[in-house]
Order: sequence, then C-alpha cells, then structure tokens
Amino acid sequence: MDSSTKSRADQLTEVEDRSRNRALLLISVSTVFGLSVWFSTNAIAPALEAEKGFSVGDIAWLTIAVQMGFVAGSLLIAVTNLADLIPARRLYGVAAIAAGVMNLLVIPIDNFAVVIVVRFATGMFLGGVYPPGMKILSGWFVKGRGIALGAMIGALTIGSGSPHLLRSLFSDQWEATIIGSSILSLLGGLMVWVLVSDGPHDVKGATFAPRYMLRLFTNRAQRLTLIGYLGHMWELYAMWAWIGAFLLAVVGSKPLVGDRLELASALAFAVFAAGAIASFGAGLLAERYGRAYVTVGAMGISGGLALSIGFIPTELSVLIVILALIWGAAVIADSAQFSTAMTELSDPAYRGTMLTFQTGIGFALTAITIRLVPVIVDASGWGPAFAMLAIGPAIGIVAMLYLRRLPEAAAMAGGKR
Repeated sequence: MDSSTKSRADQLTEVEDRSRNRALLLISVSTVFGLSVWFSTNAIAPALEAEKGFSVGDIAWLTIAVQMGFVAGSLLIAVTNLADLIPARRLYGVAAIAAGVMNLLVIPIDNFAVVIVVRFATGMFLGGVYPPGMKILSGWFVKGRGIALGAMIGALTIGSGSPHLLRSLFSDQWEATIIGSSILSLLGGLMVWVLVSDGPHDVKGATFAPRYMLRLFTNRAQRLTLIGYLGHMWELYAMWAWIGAFLLAVVGSKPLVGDRLELASALAFAVFAAGAIASFGAGLLAERYGRAYVTVGAMGISGGLALSIGFIPTELSVLIVILALIWGAAVIADSAQFSTAMTELSDPAYRGTMLTFQTGIGFALTAITIRLVPVIVDASGWGPAFAMLAIGPAIGIVAMLYLRRLPEAAAMAGGKR
C-alpha cells in the first residue's frame, strides 16, 4: 500500500471513528432523557399518596404497569420484526416522544384505573426506545460493542434515576418532576430521530421468523445468556423501584441543604449515578477479561448486598448509604454485557429482534419482584424483602459459568468469552 492510499485509509478511519463516537454520545444523552419517565411516579410517591389518595400498593402497581407495558411494546416489536424492518432511529424517536406525552397525563388524572392505563402506555412506548437504541449502537460498533452498550446502559441508569433528582430539587412541587421528565423524553426522541444516522455495521432485517425467536430457548448459548439475564433482572428493577423508599426509611424525611434538596431522594439518585459509572467500567473490563467473568463478579457483589443490607440497623445509616452506593453500582454493571452477548450469539439480521425478545421476557419477570418487595416489607421488614432478590444473581452466576465453557462462547468479547 503506497503512502497516499494509506493516508486516505487513515482519513476514512478517523471519519468513521468520529461518526461512531458522535452516535454514542447522542444516543447516550438521548437515553438519559428518554428513560427519565420510567420511575417518575416512584419518585413522587409521597405526593401521589397525599394528593391523589394512592396507597403504597397502588404505587407498586403503577410501576408494574410500566414494566408490563414495556413488555407488551417490546414483544410487539419482536414479533413484527419492527426494529429490523424500519430505521431503528425513527422508531426510537417516535416512541420517546409518545412516552413523554403519556407521562404528562399523570398530572390531571386522579382516577387510579386510568392512571394505570396511562402508565402502561408509557411503558409500551418505552419498549420502542431502549431495545432499538441498543440495536442502533450495534450498527456502529463491532469491536468495543460491550463498552458502547455499557455507556448506553449507564445512560439508562441515570435517566431512570433522574426523577429522584428532580424530586429532590422540587420537593414541594411534584408536578415539576413529571413535567421535567416529559420534556427530557421529548428532547431525547428528537435528538435520535434528527441527528443520528445508521451505522456501517447495520444490516437489513430479515422477514419475521417465529422459529428464530425460539432459539432463545433451544440454543444452549442463547438459553444460558437468557437465564443469566433473567437472574439479573429478578434483582435489578425491584431494587431500583424501592431503593428510594428504603433510604427514606433509613435517613428520614429531611432536607440536605437548608430547606432544599430532599436528602433521601438525593441519595437515591446517587445510587443510580454509581450504577451509571459502573456500567461503563464493566464494559471496559468485559472487553479485556470476558463477559462471563464480569457478569459473575457483578452478580456476586450485588447478590451479597441484597442478602445483607436490609438487616443492618438503621442507626448505622452512614454504612447503609455506602453499601447502597456499592449495590447501585454492582446491580446494573453486568446488564450491558448480557445484551452484548446476545448480539454476538445471534444472526445479525435478527439482532434487533432477539435483543427485544430477551428484554421483553426479562421485564415481564420484574413485575413479580416489584410487587413482592412491599408485601414482604409489610410482613417481615426490609431484610427478608431484599434477601429474596439474591435468588436471581445466584442462578445467574451458575448460568454464566456454564456458558463460558461452551465452544459458542468464543464469539463473545473477541474470544475472551
């Protein structure tokens, strides 16, 4: 290769690197914005109880409605192959905008049954945000895909926790939390729709093939990846849904600075922020040491903390907060690696479909633990409620260790498994 040809190749590589990094930045920021509507009702739970007469159980059902709506949206996209048949960025943009609009309806509606429907619709549209976002990034990254998806999951974590930050800032104006998260979701959708393009590794979607989705259960490597993911999801969203209430029980209702910045909400957001940092760090580690080891390590830490944190006396509040931050980091650190593994173990033409199908099954499972936690808290306290969540990581660890031994696992992380 002569010097001029090499120079042109270097220039093309630099242009592709800039475009790839730009896409990662835009999708990550948009994910922070778009996912801000997910836990909006959890963050303002005390206000909904006081002003709309909702109970703690009602708040749990509002969260479950979002989860099940997400499942419905994800599976609808999976069975129609929509994420592979139309530009994923267009699907993402429309869905994020619609989720923001649905979220706003929580303010004027007082009827609990109608709010349930609204939250279900919000979750359904979010099914067109998160999985298609992963699919867009998969089209930009081959090498370093785990790092890229780790950054996106970190953004998802910040977005999911952002209502706690808004609640902390506007503790006396709960409507501001809803309005702020809706505006962010609208902006996030517009960003991806207008500013993000398809990546060079994007592929044309194949026609709908239900039999291919069944490989998630019949293919050994994909089945073990799914089991590991389900173990992770058994713990994750129940922890996210109730960590704010737990920290409120530990530190009480008091401001952090003067009469502003409600302490428990600020701490809850810090837990999510720790997870965002860990997601990116885990992506770096997975590319170097392998996905199985990183997921096993993260689940070992998060499962151990789930077993113990709720039994610590509330007088040791500083210790509990420190452990909650570590738990927040570990509980989400492995998430992107399950998604990345599925893209590596799937036919590229069905990458979006398989990601969406796996995600939909995982989120269906979360409804069980989200509802169980407050029931067990009422009966036995936070210790047994959180300890129950450790079942998932224990199963997930076994699945990922088995996966690493399979020949198919060589497709993950450039052969590092």
